[in-house]
Amino acid sequence: MMVPGANPMQYLQQAAAYQQQAAALAGRGPYGHHGQQPQQVANQVRLVNVTLKSLPFYEHHGALLQPSSLLAKGTGRFQEAQFTFVLTVQQANDIASNRDIRATTKVNYLHQVQLRFCPLDTTKEQGDEFPPSICVQVNGKMCPLPNPIPTNKPNVEPKRPPKPIDLTPLCKLSPTLPNTVNVKWAADQGKGWVIAIYLVEKLTSDQLLERLVQKGTRQSEFTRELIKKKLNDEGDEIATTNLKVTVACPLGKMRMSNPCRPTTCDHLQCFDASLFLQMNERKPTWQCPVCDSPALYQNLMVDGYFQEVIKAKELPEEENEIILNQDGSWHPVPKDDSEEVKKKEEKKDENSAMVDLSDDEGGSSGAVAAAPAVASAPTEIECIDIE
Repeated sequence: MMVPGANPMQYLQQAAAYQQQAAALAGRGPYGHHGQQPQQVANQVRLVNVTLKSLPFYEHHGALLQPSSLLAKGTGRFQEAQFTFVLTVQQANDIASNRDIRATTKVNYLHQVQLRFCPLDTTKEQGDEFPPSICVQVNGKMCPLPNPIPTNKPNVEPKRPPKPIDLTPLCKLSPTLPNTVNVKWAADQGKGWVIAIYLVEKLTSDQLLERLVQKGTRQSEFTRELIKKKLNDEGDEIATTNLKVTVACPLGKMRMSNPCRPTTCDHLQCFDASLFLQMNERKPTWQCPVCDSPALYQNLMVDGYFQEVIKAKELPEEENEIILNQDGSWHPVPKDDSEEVKKKEEKKDENSAMVDLSDDEGGSSGAVAAAPAVASAPTEIECIDIE
């Protein structure tokens, strides 16, 4: 705010000097932009060539602290390290102007300052993992961490769920004020640890589904050839002329709307992309519900063949099972077969309706068992003459 009566030119010069000072503190040029990284002003920071696994629900916007090792000082078991980062003007504006202020949502900031830990291993991508006895303070305030998972193993410290930490509520959203992160942990003999801080954007399952659909579908001809290969495989001892599959999602047991499967899986059965993403949004496992193999987001593709099947008029709305043929074609399960399957299931349910009410191990005193019906001898009917 300019003081009334002051020289406007002098005020502009002071403002320009202030901006240059802030830019120098943030590690930028006087005309810094969003893509540049702020200078790391922490003491004794040793960068390491460690790659952390990508998190599909967080879009990466830059590194505030590149992966750095937690350096142990001395031979003591409990160690402490301090790291500092400064936001650029653009980064601070992105965080402050993208707040979700709805009372019903858990995400306050759509753009977040994200803290991650992982083991020091440069041979492969690393997943999130907390060092033992970890304690984090941001700008002098204690940072909440996930509660440790209890364990029954003796002399084993419970581990915290592997997940990133949102530091945004504890950060100073200013390009002139540095943010200090203080980490305390227990040194693990023969195992090193890495810390990294990123600026990310929180995504939803709907956004990931939209991006998955925009990526395009796997051509139906690919799946058709895969069906031919599986049903005409000469190496199989038992010849298979057709194969029954379902267009119901194995997760929700309802007809799929976006049938997909990972490119790394070789099975034909698909699952619904929307439901799969919603489940991983709540608890990210990224595991194929069909074969339990890894089903990473970047490997998911909507299957064009099964998408055509779902939209086909030949498939009744109440029917979800289809028969795949050797030539790559398909047809609905015949009604006789489907009705026979339903009858078998109903008969199975009837046979399993026996209940054991006994409270002893032998079950001899109170068991209710299905006994064969004893046919009673037909009673003799006496005829009466009414004449």
